[in-house]
Amino acid sequence: MATELAEPLEVAYAPAPVADVVALPRRRPGLGVWSALWPKVAAAGLVLAAWQLVAWSGWRPDYVLPGPVPVIERLLQDLRQPDFLIGVVVTLRRALAGYLVAAAIGSALGIMVARIRILRKAIGSAILGLQSMPSIAWFPLAILLFQLSEGAILFVVVLGAAPAIAGGLLSGIDHVQPLLVRVGRAMGARGLTLYRHVVLPAALPSFVGGLKQGWAFAWRSLMAGEIIGIVSHQPSLGQQLQFARDFADAQQLLALMIVIFLIGITIDSLFGALDRSIRIRWGLAGEA
Repeated sequence: MATELAEPLEVAYAPAPVADVVALPRRRPGLGVWSALWPKVAAAGLVLAAWQLVAWSGWRPDYVLPGPVPVIERLLQDLRQPDFLIGVVVTLRRALAGYLVAAAIGSALGIMVARIRILRKAIGSAILGLQSMPSIAWFPLAILLFQLSEGAILFVVVLGAAPAIAGGLLSGIDHVQPLLVRVGRAMGARGLTLYRHVVLPAALPSFVGGLKQGWAFAWRSLMAGEIIGIVSHQPSLGQQLQFARDFADAQQLLALMIVIFLIGITIDSLFGALDRSIRIRWGLAGEA
């Protein structure tokens, strides 16, 4: 009887012949890049077209609101100027330094709040409150504490980014499946070992989201700080933006705004690619 049942099962679950397997068409890498790129190109084209139509409408004079063509020409000229490139380097250096400090502080704060219950009750809600506080509100205190110096800008950037990073990590830890924690403990993981090998890897997608949001806060805080205070007479992007406004140089002002925007979305796109790869690896998203 058992032999008779086994034979149909073996036939039913026998692997299909290699010739019968249908080969799925491979997607060309260039086609995947273009499918992800063309919506952005189309959106940029629509923005430029709308900008040109507004300039042609005469709503504002050309010296106040120039069209995209003279602004792009001015941008290409500025890219050949050493002071302009130095300003980009100075701003990126400040952003990187402030963001790294904020990431270290935010990560440590998020882990401590997650592990220590009394600390969560004490400052857990304050972390969320700091995220909603405008970063520019910290600048008068920063000037009072550090004068107009690099320390003042670093202070504002860190306070703008660290709460978002801590909040992202804390949210990720809170949403780790209890089953994973129980399995880790059953395998002998305790304390920091449990966090290192089980909790933090499971919370990584949310943590990357917090890092991405923290960068957005850091970039906005830095721009506000550079516009308000000129530090050490360094030609940062914010300082050049303020000078362009003071001299009513609309072409340079708009060119600088384009550069600031492009830097912001470039870094944001890098975080987005990292977030997608982690989610695919963690089985949280399908490969589109």
